[in-house]
Amino acid sequence: MFDFILYPVSAILWFWHQVFGSVLGPDNGFAWALSVFFLVFTLRVVLLKPAISQMRAGRKMAKFSPQIQKLREKYKNDKQRMAQEMQKLQSEHGVNPVGGCLPALLQIPVFLSLFHVLRGFTPQAPSNYIFDRAGVVSFINADIFGAKLGNWLTQSQAVLQQFGTSRMNMIAVGVPLMVIASIATFTTMRMSMKRQTDASMANPQTAMMGKVMMYIAPVGTLFSGWVLPIAVVLYFMANNIWTLGQQHFISNKLDKEQEREKERELAAKKEAPRPKPGQKPGQAKGSDDAKADAGTEDEAASESSDNGSGGAAAVAGKSGGGQKTGQRNGSKPANRRPQQQKKQRPGKQAQAAKKQKKRR
Repeated sequence: MFDFILYPVSAILWFWHQVFGSVLGPDNGFAWALSVFFLVFTLRVVLLKPAISQMRAGRKMAKFSPQIQKLREKYKNDKQRMAQEMQKLQSEHGVNPVGGCLPALLQIPVFLSLFHVLRGFTPQAPSNYIFDRAGVVSFINADIFGAKLGNWLTQSQAVLQQFGTSRMNMIAVGVPLMVIASIATFTTMRMSMKRQTDASMANPQTAMMGKVMMYIAPVGTLFSGWVLPIAVVLYFMANNIWTLGQQHFISNKLDKEQEREKERELAAKKEAPRPKPGQKPGQAKGSDDAKADAGTEDEAASESSDNGSGGAAAVAGKSGGGQKTGQRNGSKPANRRPQQQKKQRPGKQAQAAKKQKKRR
């Protein structure tokens, strides 16, 4: 039923056994242990991009966590409306909460497939998925200091003797591996808790669950080693070691991205126009526009004054020519100022017109 998962997992394990078996020997226990390690590493490399997206989404959610808290307080009696508003807020910020669970969800079927493949290595098995009879015999003969990779500590003495090992050998190798795997789990979760922001830990329930899981997960790893094959304990250990290094790598990568983003924001602020001393920031643009309008009005006024002076000169020239012609004809020139003429009332204008007629 799950052959579409079992065959790829066994194929990856077979490939790495061919690589390390050619160097250390096909029946060497360390060659098989390294094959399990690199099975984990291969899977985690495939899931590296979703893991980066998961941490980016976590940091984005930490930025708008105050808004999430406000929504929880506002719609605490309406769970459906709160879920709708939360989904809307997450879509606005480009956060997909389901994508954050993808790396963890994909590891579950791989773990179960590895457990199923390891259980298939029995002395009577003709093959085990990709492995032929020679591969099965190679795995059964392989051991690490007398402990078989496909057996676990709570098996009966008869079964252990059937595989060519003893309980003391299994305890001597299995217990130190379980302790190392537990310490790696605790260290990984502790580093994850330290890198979480204060805003994300503001919820008391989230903070409490994180602290509880930080201690429950290592204890679970320690006790599960008694009922799981040694190879699965190696899987746990390799997975936690990779997670510890991956968190350090991705966190540094995202920190550098945030620093570059802050530098771009600061550069954009420096390039923005600043108000002059004594000028309000909101009026900077308006004052510049007013100055530009004033400059335009001054230019228009100067042009009109130039045009006016030129027109006045032309009128003066015409009036001068008229006076000369009038003097030739024997008429007296009118005693008027060309540019500064006094305003006359209508009665006085009529009298002046009569006097001019009499002179003519």
